[in-house]
Amino acid sequence: MDDRGVVLGAAGTVYFLSEPAKVLASNDRYEDYVMCTGPVQVLPKTPTDGVWLLDYKRGKLLGTVIDRVTGKIVNWAEVDLVTEFAIQPKQNVHFVMTAGTIAQGQAALYIAETSTGKFGVYSMGPRPDHQPGMVIRRHDLTWFRQPGK
Repeated sequence: MDDRGVVLGAAGTVYFLSEPAKVLASNDRYEDYVMCTGPVQVLPKTPTDGVWLLDYKRGKLLGTVIDRVTGKIVNWAEVDLVTEFAIQPKQNVHFVMTAGTIAQGQAALYIAETSTGKFGVYSMGPRPDHQPGMVIRRHDLTWFRQPGK
């Protein structure tokens, strides 16, 4: 009997009979707020937890990280989603968002607004001027559905 066949057969059996990896949800919503988490690389090879909070009432996207040494919130970076998504006053809006990993230790935030059909991609990182705190960067803002459709 060929040893390679036995090894491959055993490996295949273990793979197909093993329990699938569990996915842990990192999103939650309550009334006018949506929150999710994802890793943010503040220092090279030193990711920390990033927290995203969408505030419907104010039309703001907030983001922060947790200082790994002190366990405290660093600061809140902010993006005005009303301006970003060109939302008209009193327009009925509905945002959905989730985080995904785009690089080891770095998450991207994906936001869709279902009324306008717009879709944005954001990340969070240290301020480019090397001052304390974080900044939210927009990488793309596009349509997942053309206006009026």
